[in-house]
Amino acid sequence: MTEINRVYRIEELGDVEGIVLGQEPMPVPGATEIVVRMRAVSLNKRDLMLLDGTYPMKARDRVVPLSDGAGEVVAVGERVTRFAVGDRVMGGYWPKWVSGRIGPEHFDQFGATLDGMLAEHTVMDEQWAVAVPEGLSWAEAAALPCAGLTAWTSLTGGAPLRPGDTVLTLGTGALSLLAIQFAKLLGLKVIVTTSRAANAERLIALGADHVVDYAVDPDWSGRVRELTGGRGADLVVETVGPATIDRSVRASALYGQVVVLITRSATSDELTISSEAYASSLATIRREFVGNRDQLEEMTAAVAAHGLRPVIDRVFPFERARDAYRYYRGGSAFGKVVIELPGQSERESQRPMAVTRESTPSFA
Repeated sequence: MTEINRVYRIEELGDVEGIVLGQEPMPVPGATEIVVRMRAVSLNKRDLMLLDGTYPMKARDRVVPLSDGAGEVVAVGERVTRFAVGDRVMGGYWPKWVSGRIGPEHFDQFGATLDGMLAEHTVMDEQWAVAVPEGLSWAEAAALPCAGLTAWTSLTGGAPLRPGDTVLTLGTGALSLLAIQFAKLLGLKVIVTTSRAANAERLIALGADHVVDYAVDPDWSGRVRELTGGRGADLVVETVGPATIDRSVRASALYGQVVVLITRSATSDELTISSEAYASSLATIRREFVGNRDQLEEMTAAVAAHGLRPVIDRVFPFERARDAYRYYRGGSAFGKVVIELPGQSERESQRPMAVTRESTPSFA
Protein backbone atom coordinates (compact mmCIF):
# COMPACT_ATOMS: atom_id res chain seq x y z
CA MET A 1 0.00 0.00 0.00
CA THR A 2 1.40 3.41 -1.00
CA GLU A 3 2.21 5.66 1.95
CA ILE A 4 0.16 8.84 2.02
CA ASN A 5 1.56 12.36 2.23
CA ARG A 6 -0.83 15.02 3.53
CA VAL A 7 -0.37 18.29 1.65
CA TYR A 8 -2.04 21.70 1.63
CA ARG A 9 -2.48 23.38 -1.74
CA ILE A 10 -3.88 26.78 -2.69
CA GLU A 11 -6.91 25.81 -4.76
CA GLU A 12 -8.29 29.36 -4.89
CA LEU A 13 -6.66 32.73 -4.33
CA GLY A 14 -8.20 35.46 -2.22
CA ASP A 15 -9.33 33.64 0.90
CA VAL A 16 -7.99 31.26 3.52
CA GLU A 17 -10.76 28.82 2.61
CA GLY A 18 -8.92 28.31 -0.68
CA ILE A 19 -6.09 26.52 1.14
CA VAL A 20 -7.16 22.87 1.00
CA LEU A 21 -5.72 19.80 2.71
CA GLY A 22 -5.39 16.71 0.54
CA GLN A 23 -3.60 13.37 0.24
CA GLU A 24 -0.89 12.55 -2.28
CA PRO A 25 1.68 9.79 -2.79
CA MET A 26 4.90 10.08 -0.79
CA PRO A 27 7.56 12.03 -2.76
CA VAL A 28 10.56 10.10 -4.09
CA PRO A 29 13.95 11.85 -4.33
CA GLY A 30 15.75 12.31 -7.61
CA ALA A 31 19.50 11.73 -7.84
CA THR A 32 20.46 15.04 -6.13
CA GLU A 33 17.31 15.49 -4.04
CA ILE A 34 16.34 14.97 -0.42
CA VAL A 35 12.95 14.17 1.08
CA VAL A 36 12.28 16.08 4.29
CA ARG A 37 9.70 15.17 6.92
CA MET A 38 8.55 18.66 7.87
CA ARG A 39 8.33 19.34 11.58
CA ALA A 40 7.48 23.06 11.67
CA VAL A 41 6.66 25.84 9.20
CA SER A 42 6.10 29.56 9.75
CA LEU A 43 4.17 32.40 8.16
CA ASN A 44 5.49 35.62 6.61
CA LYS A 45 3.75 38.70 5.17
CA ARG A 46 4.67 37.38 1.75
CA ASP A 47 2.38 34.38 2.30
CA LEU A 48 -0.65 36.61 2.85
CA MET A 49 0.24 38.67 -0.22
CA LEU A 50 0.58 35.52 -2.35
CA LEU A 51 -2.80 34.31 -1.17
CA ASP A 52 -4.33 37.72 -1.89
CA GLY A 53 -2.71 37.90 -5.33
CA THR A 54 -0.80 41.12 -4.49
CA TYR A 55 2.76 39.74 -4.31
CA PRO A 56 4.97 40.71 -7.30
CA MET A 57 5.76 37.05 -7.92
CA LYS A 58 2.55 35.16 -8.66
CA ALA A 59 1.83 31.77 -7.16
CA ARG A 60 1.68 28.94 -9.66
CA ASP A 61 -1.57 26.96 -9.89
CA ARG A 62 -2.26 24.72 -6.87
CA VAL A 63 1.05 25.52 -5.25
CA VAL A 64 1.93 24.15 -1.81
CA PRO A 65 2.24 27.36 0.28
CA LEU A 66 4.85 28.73 2.70
CA SER A 67 8.55 29.34 2.14
CA ASP A 68 9.83 28.73 5.67
CA GLY A 69 10.12 25.34 7.30
CA ALA A 70 12.40 22.89 9.06
CA GLY A 71 12.43 19.12 9.24
CA GLU A 72 14.33 15.87 9.18
CA VAL A 73 15.85 14.23 6.10
CA VAL A 74 14.19 10.84 5.60
CA ALA A 75 15.43 9.88 2.11
CA VAL A 76 18.27 10.95 -0.19
CA GLY A 77 19.07 10.51 -3.87
CA GLU A 78 22.00 8.45 -5.06
CA ARG A 79 24.25 11.46 -5.74
CA VAL A 80 23.47 13.47 -2.60
CA THR A 81 26.58 14.51 -0.63
CA ARG A 82 25.51 17.50 1.49
CA PHE A 83 23.07 15.66 3.77
CA ALA A 84 22.27 12.22 5.16
CA VAL A 85 19.14 10.60 6.55
CA GLY A 86 18.47 11.99 10.01
CA ASP A 87 19.96 15.45 9.39
CA ARG A 88 17.97 18.50 10.51
CA VAL A 89 17.54 20.97 7.64
CA MET A 90 15.63 24.03 6.47
CA GLY A 91 15.12 25.40 2.99
CA GLY A 92 16.42 28.73 1.71
CA TYR A 93 13.96 31.50 0.82
CA TRP A 94 15.61 31.83 -2.62
CA PRO A 95 16.62 28.17 -2.96
CA LYS A 96 18.60 28.61 -6.19
CA TRP A 97 20.54 31.67 -4.99
CA VAL A 98 23.71 30.22 -3.46
CA SER A 99 26.12 33.18 -3.40
CA GLY A 100 26.93 36.60 -4.84
CA ARG A 101 24.23 38.87 -6.22
CA ILE A 102 20.78 37.67 -7.18
CA GLY A 103 20.00 37.32 -10.88
CA PRO A 104 17.00 36.25 -13.00
CA GLU A 105 18.23 32.64 -12.90
CA HIS A 106 17.57 32.63 -9.15
CA PHE A 107 13.99 33.89 -9.30
CA ASP A 108 12.22 30.91 -7.73
CA GLN A 109 10.68 30.74 -4.28
CA PHE A 110 9.16 27.98 -2.20
CA GLY A 111 5.42 28.51 -1.92
CA ALA A 112 5.30 30.64 -5.08
CA THR A 113 6.94 29.21 -8.20
CA LEU A 114 8.03 26.05 -6.34
CA ASP A 115 5.97 23.87 -4.03
CA GLY A 116 6.49 25.07 -0.48
CA MET A 117 6.65 23.67 3.02
CA LEU A 118 3.05 23.18 4.18
CA ALA A 119 3.11 19.41 3.75
CA GLU A 120 4.06 16.42 5.86
CA HIS A 121 6.90 15.65 3.44
CA THR A 122 8.53 17.79 0.81
CA VAL A 123 11.28 17.14 -1.73
CA MET A 124 14.03 19.58 -2.69
CA ASP A 125 17.45 19.62 -4.29
CA GLU A 126 20.23 19.19 -1.73
CA GLN A 127 21.67 22.57 -2.76
CA TRP A 128 18.47 24.30 -1.65
CA ALA A 129 18.81 23.38 2.02
CA VAL A 130 21.04 24.30 4.97
CA ALA A 131 21.59 22.65 8.34
CA VAL A 132 19.47 23.72 11.29
CA PRO A 133 21.53 25.47 14.02
CA GLU A 134 22.28 23.36 17.08
CA GLY A 135 20.06 23.97 20.09
CA LEU A 136 16.98 25.26 18.27
CA SER A 137 13.55 23.69 18.43
CA TRP A 138 11.79 22.91 15.18
CA ALA A 139 9.56 25.98 15.63
CA GLU A 140 12.55 28.24 16.23
CA ALA A 141 14.36 26.87 13.19
CA ALA A 142 11.29 27.49 11.02
CA ALA A 143 11.41 31.16 12.05
CA LEU A 144 14.76 31.85 10.36
CA PRO A 145 14.81 31.44 6.54
CA CYS A 146 12.91 34.65 5.69
CA ALA A 147 12.55 36.95 8.71
CA GLY A 148 15.79 35.86 10.32
CA LEU A 149 17.93 36.18 7.21
CA THR A 150 16.34 39.49 6.21
CA ALA A 151 17.13 40.90 9.65
CA TRP A 152 20.70 39.59 9.36
CA THR A 153 21.39 41.01 5.89
CA SER A 154 19.77 44.32 6.87
CA LEU A 155 22.40 44.67 9.58
CA THR A 156 25.38 43.16 7.77
CA GLY A 157 24.75 43.73 4.05
CA GLY A 158 25.71 47.41 3.81
CA ALA A 159 28.41 49.67 5.20
CA PRO A 160 29.84 48.02 8.32
CA LEU A 161 28.34 49.05 11.63
CA ARG A 162 30.58 49.53 14.65
CA PRO A 163 29.80 48.45 18.22
CA GLY A 164 27.90 51.26 19.88
CA ASP A 165 26.19 52.43 16.68
CA THR A 166 22.41 52.82 16.85
CA VAL A 167 19.84 50.75 14.98
CA LEU A 168 16.21 51.83 14.68
CA THR A 169 13.63 49.19 13.86
CA LEU A 170 9.91 49.75 13.40
CA GLY A 171 7.12 47.76 15.02
CA THR A 172 7.03 44.39 16.74
CA GLY A 173 6.78 41.95 13.85
CA ALA A 174 8.99 38.89 13.83
CA LEU A 175 11.56 40.53 11.54
CA SER A 176 11.88 43.54 13.84
CA LEU A 177 12.32 41.31 16.88
CA LEU A 178 15.07 39.33 15.16
CA ALA A 179 16.73 42.60 14.12
CA ILE A 180 16.84 43.57 17.81
CA GLN A 181 18.39 40.24 18.74
CA PHE A 182 21.01 40.33 15.98
CA ALA A 183 21.82 43.98 16.69
CA LYS A 184 22.57 43.22 20.33
CA LEU A 185 24.66 40.23 19.23
CA LEU A 186 26.72 42.70 17.15
CA GLY A 187 27.14 45.15 20.05
CA LEU A 188 24.73 47.78 18.72
CA LYS A 189 22.26 50.05 20.50
CA VAL A 190 18.61 49.58 19.53
CA ILE A 191 15.59 51.88 19.42
CA VAL A 192 12.19 50.35 18.61
CA THR A 193 8.90 52.02 17.71
CA THR A 194 5.56 50.52 18.67
CA SER A 195 1.97 51.64 19.16
CA ARG A 196 1.35 49.09 21.89
CA ALA A 197 2.56 50.31 25.27
CA ALA A 198 2.08 46.82 26.69
CA ASN A 199 4.93 45.56 24.49
CA ALA A 200 7.52 47.97 25.88
CA GLU A 201 8.69 45.71 28.71
CA ARG A 202 8.95 42.74 26.38
CA LEU A 203 11.04 44.75 23.93
CA ILE A 204 13.38 45.94 26.68
CA ALA A 205 13.72 42.35 27.91
CA LEU A 206 14.65 41.31 24.37
CA GLY A 207 17.45 43.88 24.27
CA ALA A 208 15.97 47.20 23.12
CA ASP A 209 17.67 50.21 24.72
CA HIS A 210 14.74 52.55 24.07
CA VAL A 211 11.11 52.09 23.06
CA VAL A 212 9.18 54.93 21.38
CA ASP A 213 5.38 54.73 21.51
CA TYR A 214 4.35 56.44 18.28
CA ALA A 215 0.69 56.43 19.32
CA VAL A 216 1.66 58.80 22.15
CA ASP A 217 4.49 60.55 20.28
CA PRO A 218 3.69 60.64 16.54
CA ASP A 219 6.91 62.59 15.85
CA TRP A 220 8.95 59.46 16.44
CA SER A 221 11.73 60.56 14.13
CA GLY A 222 12.31 63.61 16.33
CA ARG A 223 12.24 61.40 19.41
CA VAL A 224 14.90 59.14 17.88
CA ARG A 225 17.12 62.17 17.36
CA GLU A 226 16.62 63.21 20.97
CA LEU A 227 17.56 59.74 22.20
CA THR A 228 20.73 59.80 20.10
CA GLY A 229 21.83 63.29 21.15
CA GLY A 230 20.77 64.77 17.83
CA ARG A 231 22.82 62.30 15.76
CA GLY A 232 20.05 60.02 14.51
CA ALA A 233 20.13 56.28 13.87
CA ASP A 234 23.10 54.82 12.01
CA LEU A 235 20.79 52.19 10.49
CA VAL A 236 17.01 52.18 10.10
CA VAL A 237 15.44 48.80 9.41
CA GLU A 238 12.33 50.01 7.58
CA THR A 239 9.84 47.19 8.06
CA VAL A 240 6.59 49.18 7.83
CA GLY A 241 6.65 51.34 4.65
CA PRO A 242 5.84 52.86 2.37
CA ALA A 243 4.03 55.46 4.53
CA THR A 244 6.87 55.67 7.06
CA ILE A 245 9.81 56.14 4.68
CA ASP A 246 9.93 59.93 5.06
CA ARG A 247 10.17 59.73 8.87
CA SER A 248 12.76 56.96 8.59
CA VAL A 249 14.98 59.28 6.54
CA ARG A 250 14.43 62.06 9.08
CA ALA A 251 15.39 59.66 11.89
CA SER A 252 18.64 58.56 10.25
CA ALA A 253 22.10 59.93 10.95
CA LEU A 254 23.68 62.24 8.36
CA TYR A 255 25.53 59.32 6.74
CA GLY A 256 23.11 56.68 8.00
CA GLN A 257 21.55 53.78 6.14
CA VAL A 258 17.85 53.14 5.57
CA VAL A 259 17.11 49.54 4.61
CA VAL A 260 13.77 49.48 2.78
CA LEU A 261 12.07 46.11 3.13
CA ILE A 262 8.42 46.98 2.43
CA THR A 263 7.59 48.94 -0.72
CA ARG A 264 3.82 48.57 -0.90
CA SER A 265 0.81 48.38 1.39
CA ALA A 266 -2.95 48.02 1.12
CA THR A 267 -3.28 51.79 0.66
CA SER A 268 -0.16 52.78 -1.28
CA ASP A 269 2.51 51.47 -3.61
CA GLU A 270 4.53 54.69 -3.72
CA LEU A 271 7.60 55.60 -1.65
CA THR A 272 7.47 59.34 -1.03
CA ILE A 273 10.30 61.32 0.58
CA SER A 274 9.81 65.05 1.04
CA SER A 275 12.36 67.43 -0.41
CA GLU A 276 13.01 68.76 3.08
CA ALA A 277 13.83 65.31 4.49
CA TYR A 278 15.96 64.31 1.50
CA ALA A 279 17.87 67.60 1.40
CA SER A 280 18.78 67.33 5.09
CA SER A 281 20.30 63.85 4.78
CA LEU A 282 23.17 62.08 3.06
CA ALA A 283 21.75 58.72 4.09
CA THR A 284 22.05 55.69 1.84
CA ILE A 285 18.76 54.03 0.98
CA ARG A 286 19.18 50.37 0.06
CA ARG A 287 17.06 47.30 -0.51
CA GLU A 288 17.45 43.84 0.91
CA PHE A 289 15.45 40.90 -0.41
CA VAL A 290 16.23 38.27 2.22
CA GLY A 291 19.61 36.78 1.13
CA ASN A 292 21.49 33.88 -0.41
CA ARG A 293 22.52 30.47 0.93
CA ASP A 294 26.00 31.62 1.96
CA GLN A 295 24.44 34.40 4.03
CA LEU A 296 21.92 31.99 5.53
CA GLU A 297 24.74 29.70 6.64
CA GLU A 298 26.63 32.69 8.04
CA MET A 299 23.53 33.68 10.01
CA THR A 300 22.89 30.16 11.32
CA ALA A 301 26.51 29.98 12.51
CA ALA A 302 25.98 33.19 14.48
CA VAL A 303 22.71 31.86 15.91
CA ALA A 304 24.40 28.66 17.07
CA ALA A 305 27.49 30.40 18.46
CA HIS A 306 25.51 32.91 20.54
CA GLY A 307 22.56 30.74 21.53
CA LEU A 308 20.05 33.13 19.93
CA ARG A 309 16.43 31.96 20.22
CA PRO A 310 13.81 33.46 17.88
CA VAL A 311 10.61 34.67 19.53
CA ILE A 312 7.62 32.40 18.88
CA ASP A 313 4.22 33.99 19.44
CA ARG A 314 1.87 31.05 18.85
CA VAL A 315 1.99 27.50 17.53
CA PHE A 316 -0.87 25.81 15.64
CA PRO A 317 -1.20 22.12 14.78
CA PHE A 318 -0.98 21.06 11.13
CA GLU A 319 -4.72 20.40 10.93
CA ARG A 320 -5.40 24.03 11.88
CA ALA A 321 -3.15 25.67 9.29
CA ARG A 322 -5.96 27.91 8.07
CA ASP A 323 -6.51 29.12 11.63
CA ALA A 324 -2.83 30.07 11.74
CA TYR A 325 -3.34 32.20 8.61
CA ARG A 326 -6.35 33.91 10.18
CA TYR A 327 -4.55 34.63 13.41
CA TYR A 328 -1.48 35.95 11.61
CA ARG A 329 -3.59 38.21 9.42
CA GLY A 330 -5.01 39.76 12.60
CA GLY A 331 -1.67 41.51 13.13
CA SER A 332 -1.38 41.05 16.90
CA ALA A 333 1.47 38.52 16.92
CA PHE A 334 4.61 39.31 18.92
CA GLY A 335 7.04 37.01 17.14
CA LYS A 336 6.53 34.19 14.68
CA VAL A 337 3.31 32.29 14.02
CA VAL A 338 4.23 28.64 13.53
CA ILE A 339 2.47 25.49 12.33
CA GLU A 340 3.83 22.28 13.83
CA LEU A 341 3.59 18.88 12.17
CA PRO A 342 3.41 15.55 13.99
CA GLY A 343 6.42 13.29 14.38
CA GLN A 344 6.48 9.84 12.82
CA SER A 345 4.96 8.02 15.79
CA GLU A 346 2.16 10.58 16.00
CA ARG A 347 1.56 10.38 12.25
CA GLU A 348 1.24 6.62 12.29
CA SER A 349 -1.41 6.82 15.00
CA GLN A 350 -3.59 9.20 13.00
CA ARG A 351 -6.33 8.22 10.61
CA PRO A 352 -6.15 9.80 7.14
CA MET A 353 -8.22 12.97 6.80
CA ALA A 354 -10.86 13.40 4.11
CA VAL A 355 -10.01 15.76 1.28
CA THR A 356 -12.62 18.42 2.07
CA ARG A 357 -12.58 22.05 3.01
CA GLU A 358 -14.16 21.12 6.34
CA SER A 359 -11.07 19.13 7.35
CA THR A 360 -9.68 22.14 9.25
CA PRO A 361 -11.65 23.42 12.27
CA SER A 362 -12.78 27.02 12.04
CA PHE A 363 -10.87 29.65 13.97
CA ALA A 364 -12.57 30.94 17.07
